[in-house]
Order: sequence, then C-alpha cells, then structure tokens
Amino acid sequence: MTKFPSSLTSPKAGCQGCQQSEPLGFDFSFAYQPIVDLRDQSVFAHEALVRGVKGEGALTVLDQVTEDNRYRFDQLCRTRAIEGAADLNMQTHLSINFMPNAVYRPELCIRSTLEAAKKHRFPIDRLIFETLESEHVDNYRHLTNILREYREFGFKTAIDDFGAGYSGLNLLADFQPDLIKLDMALIRNVDQDRVRQAIVRGIVTICAELDVTVIAEGIESAGERDFLADCGIFLMQGYWFAKPAFKALAQVSPEAWTR
Repeated sequence: MTKFPSSLTSPKAGCQGCQQSEPLGFDFSFAYQPIVDLRDQSVFAHEALVRGVKGEGALTVLDQVTEDNRYRFDQLCRTRAIEGAADLNMQTHLSINFMPNAVYRPELCIRSTLEAAKKHRFPIDRLIFETLESEHVDNYRHLTNILREYREFGFKTAIDDFGAGYSGLNLLADFQPDLIKLDMALIRNVDQDRVRQAIVRGIVTICAELDVTVIAEGIESAGERDFLADCGIFLMQGYWFAKPAFKALAQVSPEAWTR
C-alpha cells in the first residue's frame, strides 16, 4: 500500500478543509496490482497505487502532498482511481487507499466518491477503502467512525499493514473491518520462521472468530504462498503473482499458481 508522510497525520478541527483546500499544483496517475484468490485462481480485487503521470514511483507524488492540499489530493485519488478502473473495464473489487485525517465529516466527504461511482457505473459494493493501521495510534475514534460510516454506505473496509504498528489488536477490538492485510514484514520468509508462523496462525484464528477476511500481501515465493494457504489464507497480493501495472490490469502468470 502507498504510505503517506507522517507530517500529514494531524487532523484539523471542523470541516472547513472541504471547502478551502488548496489546488494541488501537480498531477498523478495510478498503477493497479491484483489481489488473487487461490481457491479458484481468480483475481478478487485490484489495488490502486498512486504513480506519477509517466509511471514514476509513489514518493514523487506523495512528497508534494501538504497539509493544505491533502483533502483535494485524497478526493482526487478516489475519483481518479474509480475512473481509471471503469476505463479498464475492471470487473473485480477496487481497493482504494484513503487518508483518515483528510476526512472531516465522512457523510459529506464521501459525496464525490459516490458521484464518481455513479458517473462511471462502478458498483459501490465492489469498492474497498483501506487505510494503514500503523499511522493512527492516537486517533481511534476518528478512524473507527469513518470506517463505520463507510460500511453503512455499502463499501467494504480494510486495515492495511496489520501488525506493523502497536495499535492493531486495539483497533480490531473497536472495529472489525471486512478485511485486514497482513504486513509484509510478517510474511517475508514465513515458511522458514516458526515465530512468524505462530503469529500468523494466531491472527488467522482471531479473524476467523470475528468474521474478518485475511489478505497476505508482499508474497514473493512459492514457499510463502503455500504456508499461508495451509493456514487458511487464500487472498494474496505480491510480486509472485504480478507487479503493479501502470494504467493497466496486470496479468497473473499461470506459473504463479503452481510453481
């Protein structure tokens, strides 16, 4: 997932940012990376990852985001990701990263997203909004309020990088999203590390009781894939399956399922 600079995490009071946000002064585009389902070798979703207009890395864009323009940036990320998905005739879920501290009142700030979905005929129930667990340790109430509001609108919700910060279990106790994405640091070489294996199994057991679906991201080997599948994780994302494709839907190689 795209990481947002820590300087952008202090919330403003009120909702004036919705009307007073500064113009961006820069442009950006998206790459899309598939999230696969091992059970039927299908693509469950594509995550929209911000890129420069020529495919430059995310930081070339995010380094230009400030506290003054973050609201406009967050809004444009949503609408452009939906527009791009519609242009590509995406038939899967679309996962969009959002910045909780650019959302002042969820019921108002979501309007442009709803309008974009309607305009481009992208079903609301195929939209997933995901945010980082690790960046919101001091802001549970604001984050959980946004997630609850989004669920009421019919969106799916996801917590990314689960296990990367210190707030994951507390956040999960307060709100149970539709999905959590295990941090890639837990995934790396998990098939060879019994400590990581125990942690992953524990998270899977907890999420099964809470009816939360687990996604493993950052898969880079068949060993990681196979261990996680044995744990009951079937939704996966990573270079093993496909790299992000700039303004395109990446194709998963048949070898990714078997080799």
